[in-house]
Amino acid sequence: MAISRSTEPRKPLENGLYVPTVAFFTAADEIDVETTIAHTTFLLEAGVAGILTHGSNGEAVHLDHAERQLVTSATRKAFDRAGKSHLPLIVGCGAQSTRETIQLCKEAAESGGSHVMILPPAYYSGLLTTDLIKQHFTAVADASPLPVLIYNFPAACGGLDLSSDVILDLAQHSNIVGVKLTCGNTGKLARVVAGTAGTSFRTFGGSCDFTIQTLAAGGNGVIAGTGNLAPRACIQLFKLWEQGKLEEAALYQGVVARGDWAAIKGGFVSVKAALQTYRGYGGHPRRPCALLEGAALEEQVRGFAELVEAEKKLVK
Repeated sequence: MAISRSTEPRKPLENGLYVPTVAFFTAADEIDVETTIAHTTFLLEAGVAGILTHGSNGEAVHLDHAERQLVTSATRKAFDRAGKSHLPLIVGCGAQSTRETIQLCKEAAESGGSHVMILPPAYYSGLLTTDLIKQHFTAVADASPLPVLIYNFPAACGGLDLSSDVILDLAQHSNIVGVKLTCGNTGKLARVVAGTAGTSFRTFGGSCDFTIQTLAAGGNGVIAGTGNLAPRACIQLFKLWEQGKLEEAALYQGVVARGDWAAIKGGFVSVKAALQTYRGYGGHPRRPCALLEGAALEEQVRGFAELVEAEKKLVK
């Protein structure tokens, strides 16, 4: 199937909460399409600005290419059924070679994605200069049929941390339209926002525990895994900020940050555990990852309890 990149002016990504979904598996360790659709529908009904498949929460490294396409196409089906086809469906497409990254971008387009998000290659980080990394992103952006977001997440890349200088250089590419900063560096975020002012480039925080810090610096929102569990509570932060209720927003940020800390400590596995406990689905991660057991599991999911209560109060 031949795919070409559109030359029509594209609408910039809207401000708000974007949720990187988790991957759901059946008892036979196959993709659980039904749960994927149901969970996506839950998030869309909560009012998220968009959804991301195959982010760090989505176990992309545990999926083959066909499974990645199945998850994305199932998510697109949920968008269409919910009448939300216009919302962004971002697809994580990072790989260690430029060639495979481009291949994943093309498959994302075939599966119904609207944008792609790319981690820098880091396995051979000792051999990769800044120029080589920039060449990688440029080559991917040149070839991708979908607009590209940069994903800066040092913890997932052996400590490789893209500087604001590198991001601002890459932001000049017409097909690189945003960045997710999971590094948590709000100074970097402020520099990128200032350096791309007046353009369609969008800057997102990579965690909901610094939502109002991101907004205060002029960022466009957050792409946050804890939104899987409490999307309305995460969105409430945006509403309080936009309404000028700054003290209330700061207090609410504390609630969200405490819940997010449970996710940060436990990773995507803790989000799946919390979904299973509080929403009745989530299931096991793929091996070699595994859920905690017994008292340790109970303590882990208890870390989300305050945030879940805040979420319940917002459900109409």
